[in-house]
Amino acid sequence: MNLEDVRQLYDFNAWANDRALNSCAALSAEQFTRDLGSSYKSVRDTLAHIYGAEWVWLERWHGRTPSGLPSAADFPDFETVRQRFAEIDRNLVDYAASLNADDLQRVVSVKTSSGAVFASPLWQMLQHLANHGSYHRGQVATMLRQLGFKPTGTDLIGFYRERAAKVSA
Repeated sequence: MNLEDVRQLYDFNAWANDRALNSCAALSAEQFTRDLGSSYKSVRDTLAHIYGAEWVWLERWHGRTPSGLPSAADFPDFETVRQRFAEIDRNLVDYAASLNADDLQRVVSVKTSSGAVFASPLWQMLQHLANHGSYHRGQVATMLRQLGFKPTGTDLIGFYRERAAKVSA
């Protein structure tokens, strides 16, 4: 994995988060928080988990040790979720832009909220976080279908195609 790959991956992650959020914008407050029996019970809770993971990992990469993820209750409505995502996605894109090639190989030690300590090269953690978001955005898409809505695609190839179309236009 090289710097350009990392930067594109985090541009993609922000693009996909924005598209997923746009798909959720028409939900009523009740639909947004309805327990749908998923691993994170509601659309709101799943989005809060995606946000929380992005925040926790970025904190770790800055040498801090958060005690845990923010609670879904910290996101009382859709607009709060959208605002928090705008901030974390901007911070992650900025972080990726600040890295140099040596940073990607740097082994980072992190302490989880349960107290376990793990160490991995930064590039692996960066890949993990983007993959994590893709997995849970897929859960959001399924929940939207359960609620009778049609989600917008967030596949990586869609990002590449959209980006290529803008370049050739």
